[in-house]
Amino acid sequence: MAQRMGGGGNIPDAKLLLQDKRLKNYPVLIEYKGYKDKLVRLDAKGNVANRKDNNEPNYININGYAVNGAVHYANAILQYTTYTDVIAIGVTGYRNIAGEIELLIGVYFVAASKENLGLGQKVGDYDDLSFLKKENFDGFISRVNELSLSLEELEARKLQREQEIDASLVKLNNDIFRDEKGLGENDRVYLVCAVIMATLGVPGKVKPLEEKDLESLTEPGSTDGEIVARKIEVFLAKKNLPTDKQDSILRTLKNTLLSENINKQVDGNGESQLKRIFSKVVDDLGIYYKIGLTTDFTGKLFNEMYSWLGFTQDKLNDVVLTPSYVAKLLVKLARVNRDSYVWDFATGSAGLLVAAMNEMIVDAEKKIKSPEKLGQKIVEIKAKQLLGLEVLSGVYMLAVLNMILMGDGSSNILNSDSLKGFDGKYGFGESNKMFPADAFVLNPPYSAAGNGMIFVQKALSMMERRGYAAIIIQSSAGNGKAKEFNKKILEKNTLLASIKMPLDLFVGKSSVQTHVYVFRVGEAHRRDEVVKFIDFSNDGYVRSNRKKARFNLKDGDRASKRYQEVVDLVHSGRGKLSIFTDKEYFEGHIDPDNGADWNQTAPIDTRPTLEDFKKTVADYLAWEVSNLLKNTDQGDSSLKK
Repeated sequence: MAQRMGGGGNIPDAKLLLQDKRLKNYPVLIEYKGYKDKLVRLDAKGNVANRKDNNEPNYININGYAVNGAVHYANAILQYTTYTDVIAIGVTGYRNIAGEIELLIGVYFVAASKENLGLGQKVGDYDDLSFLKKENFDGFISRVNELSLSLEELEARKLQREQEIDASLVKLNNDIFRDEKGLGENDRVYLVCAVIMATLGVPGKVKPLEEKDLESLTEPGSTDGEIVARKIEVFLAKKNLPTDKQDSILRTLKNTLLSENINKQVDGNGESQLKRIFSKVVDDLGIYYKIGLTTDFTGKLFNEMYSWLGFTQDKLNDVVLTPSYVAKLLVKLARVNRDSYVWDFATGSAGLLVAAMNEMIVDAEKKIKSPEKLGQKIVEIKAKQLLGLEVLSGVYMLAVLNMILMGDGSSNILNSDSLKGFDGKYGFGESNKMFPADAFVLNPPYSAAGNGMIFVQKALSMMERRGYAAIIIQSSAGNGKAKEFNKKILEKNTLLASIKMPLDLFVGKSSVQTHVYVFRVGEAHRRDEVVKFIDFSNDGYVRSNRKKARFNLKDGDRASKRYQEVVDLVHSGRGKLSIFTDKEYFEGHIDPDNGADWNQTAPIDTRPTLEDFKKTVADYLAWEVSNLLKNTDQGDSSLKK
């Protein structure tokens, strides 16, 4: 299979043939070495050093280093078989000072593609080989498939997909409003949620419901609504949600699914209204929600379907989706990591909790290199480390669906009022145990007391563990509208930063000026505490409210870098200034007994500088010379007369 090496056995120590979910086969070649420093030898360019300068095979490296040997065998597979993608793994083991065996593992992808050319690309760091298990292999291959894409390409691909989703959501919105009659506002929301749940399926456990399974029969037990409800019941059970959680969801959805009007045959084609809606949802959205997006998909769905809900015509309409990039900002400002316990007292579509969950998983992936242990930690994050409360039933159902789509983190999304009756305990499962919150994120309804600061006071007062909080709220809350709430908050918490956000942040939904406030929880604010004030009016994004615009959000000036700099400034101070200047950032103080001095701006220095003096003198001299020349010209003219 491979060329003869200097004295070796000429075969890998272990070999496997694994198949991914698309039924593609991957040869896996593993080479072992028994020394700590014999994992891999790289050349000056960072490639596996299997060739000498004259392009001849470097058998010393191939024979002496685990990864080099595995990559060598992988190239032989490419050369002598029809396989085009191979996994090469090098493993070394040694005993540490305590006598315990420690492993070093190098995992490389070797392919015949022009991006790889058989050189091998490092996939990542791993603590064991559990990524080869059947339940982990598809995730590993997804990571492999992204190796050939740059960060810019990955971001462009994500942006394109999100724009496609936006267009499809608008189409679905228009279709249901134009064609479907007799449905209440909440009914529309529940039907879309029900169809998505029924058609998701659970790999190897629950077959997704298909349009052909709905026959629009009217006999008891066989109506389209009953078929959809049964599929959702099985789906929720296999997702291992708490029983009372499953019952709550089913009870809500069945009120709509089992209604007589939606299940009776429509004159002309013999189909039920439910089947027609089922087809529209699958046709418009199916391709997106079935591929496992990491974006806040139902956050976007919420933004479209929000207009269906009855309270949108209310004068107190202030439920506005937090943009995903702002949600990510809040999560980072609250210092969320893999061990955080995060709650949100006005969950909405759960966009903030989705952002928190993603950040926790990213941190876990960075620090846990065993796929098996990582999997266990991710399950714990989703089941125990997130809690959200949403009082509006229609929006609550979107939050549940959002968390299910994003990874089953819906166990502790509660349909209840966070200001009345919530005692700080888990809602399901460990319902007698307090939720040990140490991170709080929030975009409250601004119509609530203190522009929503009542939610902040309540949540922070219930956090028994020290931690951090980040909220986005109407700016008037820091200028006096929430003065009494703010003073009470500062009795036990410290204001770390006040960030003025762009005025057009919620363009098309709301035009209010907002601020982000960042707190350290569990420590009273001292008068000499430094507060970081940041004018983030220019966040780098250009927004449009044009309905026919292809892109309503464009990166006009290093937006992602600006958002990261805000995080760095809040965490580390002015030493992180790069894009921003002292005009946008300054460090000052607030009076904890005031409560209305949270929105300060950088002071303007009116004292003239040396440069100002030089410019003034230069301008004056230029004026004098100009007058002198002008008078001279006039004198010359008079002499000529």
